[in-house]
Amino acid sequence: MTIAIVDDIKEERVLLRTRLEKIFHQKDMGFHCCEYENGEAFLEASKDQDITVLFLDIYMDGANGIEIAKEFRKSNKDCLLIFTTTSSDHALEGFQVRAMHYLVKPYTEDELSSLTDEILSRIPTPEKTLPLKVNGSEFQVPFKTIVHADHFSHMIHIHTTAKKELVIRQSFSSFTAPLKEDSRFFVCNRGTIINMEHAVDFDGTMFLLDDGSKIAVSRELSKLARQHFMDYLFQRGDF
Repeated sequence: MTIAIVDDIKEERVLLRTRLEKIFHQKDMGFHCCEYENGEAFLEASKDQDITVLFLDIYMDGANGIEIAKEFRKSNKDCLLIFTTTSSDHALEGFQVRAMHYLVKPYTEDELSSLTDEILSRIPTPEKTLPLKVNGSEFQVPFKTIVHADHFSHMIHIHTTAKKELVIRQSFSSFTAPLKEDSRFFVCNRGTIINMEHAVDFDGTMFLLDDGSKIAVSRELSKLARQHFMDYLFQRGDF
């Protein structure tokens, strides 16, 4: 996560950065911070950086924060924008550039801590990936693209959302170990694992997947499979 702080007063930049470092340390979260003394310098630097969160002062020498925000939004629509200001008079203009919050100076550490909770809730969790070696080439396969995988003849056959079949030589236990730590995955029998994201139905003996596959569940796992499926649907909000 990269945080940019734009403020023409050095003391304000240092105060904000120091407080963020303390708060994120308490939350066991790391981040990279960039500081800029004016909006023009920030705009130039932002061309080569992926900014996650922007703390932008409104009242600065040169172009003000509203003008900088409008220019920045032309190239970055997703960055979380927080105005740091002595007044919320520019609320309407802030709405036009999709400002997330106004942090009115002087603000307390508790106010900033509450704001960081909201920031973290809005940042999407990076999709997990599975490192695989296929035909001598290494790939990072996103968990969400794995529909199901089967083990037979000492090979793992991985069926993906792109309707491709990746074949690797690996033991079933070592292949499934990282997947089983994710609630989306369920081992149906001694050689098959499925991704619940792609499960359409379960009739007590087999799962129907959205690619048309029917995956049998061993008798001893049938009750657990039903519970896992219901838990996942509830977690996903289908109830």
